[in-house]
Amino acid sequence: MKTRASRPDTAPVAIQLTGVSKHFGPVKANRSIDLSVRQGSIHGLLGENGAGKSTLMKILFGMMRPDAGRIEIGGEDVTLRSVADALAHGIGMVQQHFSLIGKLTVAENLILGRANSGFAARWLQKLDLESAGRRAEELSERLGFGIDPFARCDTLSVGARQKVEILKALWGGATTLVLDEPTAALSPPDAEELYALLKTLQQDGTTIVLISHKLPEIMRLCDRVTVLRDGAVVGEAEIPRAYNAPAEKQALEAQLVRLMIGRNRPEVPSRSSHIWPTVLSVRNLSDGERFGPIDLDVCGGEILAVVGVEGNGQGQLIELLMGLKKAASGSITLEEANITRKTTLQRFQCGMAHIPEDRHGLAVADRMSVIDNASIAFVDGAPFAPTPFWLSRQKRARFAAGVIRRYRVRAASVEAPVTSLSGGNQQKLVVGRELARAPRLMIAAQPTRGLDIGSAAAVHEALIGLRDRGGAVLLLSLDLTEVFSIADRIVVFRQGRIVGETSTADADLDRIGSWMSGIDEETQK
Repeated sequence: MKTRASRPDTAPVAIQLTGVSKHFGPVKANRSIDLSVRQGSIHGLLGENGAGKSTLMKILFGMMRPDAGRIEIGGEDVTLRSVADALAHGIGMVQQHFSLIGKLTVAENLILGRANSGFAARWLQKLDLESAGRRAEELSERLGFGIDPFARCDTLSVGARQKVEILKALWGGATTLVLDEPTAALSPPDAEELYALLKTLQQDGTTIVLISHKLPEIMRLCDRVTVLRDGAVVGEAEIPRAYNAPAEKQALEAQLVRLMIGRNRPEVPSRSSHIWPTVLSVRNLSDGERFGPIDLDVCGGEILAVVGVEGNGQGQLIELLMGLKKAASGSITLEEANITRKTTLQRFQCGMAHIPEDRHGLAVADRMSVIDNASIAFVDGAPFAPTPFWLSRQKRARFAAGVIRRYRVRAASVEAPVTSLSGGNQQKLVVGRELARAPRLMIAAQPTRGLDIGSAAAVHEALIGLRDRGGAVLLLSLDLTEVFSIADRIVVFRQGRIVGETSTADADLDRIGSWMSGIDEETQK
């Protein structure tokens, strides 16, 4: 039976939101929400994509003004007109997408945005970056980060950048820390470090609001959880310190899933029972630098998962397969066609599709509408072109509406800007668009990152459906739970090479972990 440290059940209320509402045109993002967060607690905010979690916390952080409602901090009514107001009241927030400037050092990023800093102040007032660096180093050491304050942020790993974001939030003396999907981009080891850090911060008296779609994360870390659905609070629950029996925990998890998505947890479909001929064949592939050479086959009727600690060649593999980077050696064959020297467009035309990891940089066009983003994959316009020189907007609108309906994308209309969709709904739009290509090979990089249980299940169902129709899926994921749920075969990357391979049925988590970390090689030495 697992136990937790004591919690502040009777502590005073740190944050109280009453009747908070926010509309964006016809979309009701928050509907008269009441939320009470106790001082020194870790309070979970759980809900599907588009449920209103991030909007609510952006209101608390002064990034948005509510249309109605009251905000109390420490028992005092406050009006938060800006982020500066929130910071002054001890509210710090780490958003899902990092806000660091890569060409600046850690120390420079920490002081950037403070009232007495900025580029003008840096040069005109001669900010003492050395003193700021020392202070950053002290704070980093106290939290066990071990981050060099004078390192440029674009040289840091994803996990280290996440820590800098937390340092940035605490830099101004935040007593309440809001984290929006903090482990969405983290590898399992980095996530474990973050979990330990949050417990340390809680023990130091910091109040934490954790926005997450990951139920195990909520169950492990939080003292209390509030569930949102369709912009409203649909339930709250205390997370017990201990469970008398496994069934008690399972019942609570099932209750939270039903509250979050309005139904029971979706069932994971069975694995493939039929393997088709090879669709993708890679031989002696290398970028001439730190990747390869590797050999890799993906058959029709299977989902092959590529796993490994982030930064161990997964990105280079995608770049080479998609034609974004030229191969120094080796060959790539898609069914019977050698596509090694083909352009990215030609690879799409040969039957490839791609769900990119970097949704904002590679998958959606922020300044365009839902219609445009849904149909942009078909660059030749074929499904929508009555003539070679004109695209039918009516046909494109019907296509976009079909993607929205099939993949349960929450959008005000097909004409709405894609930026009006939550991150998870943008991802579902991308998945639906790419599957509409009817590809022979789908390259899916972190396809469910940031998605709630229901949305992730819909993506898994779509990928499994492609597999069962004889398509091949190359899945790159940091989520081992996802890999074990839907993959048929697993290969492990380390330092740009394949160091292990197994069927999922025969996979051993400890063995995969040793391949990922290199422990097996160290033991042999």
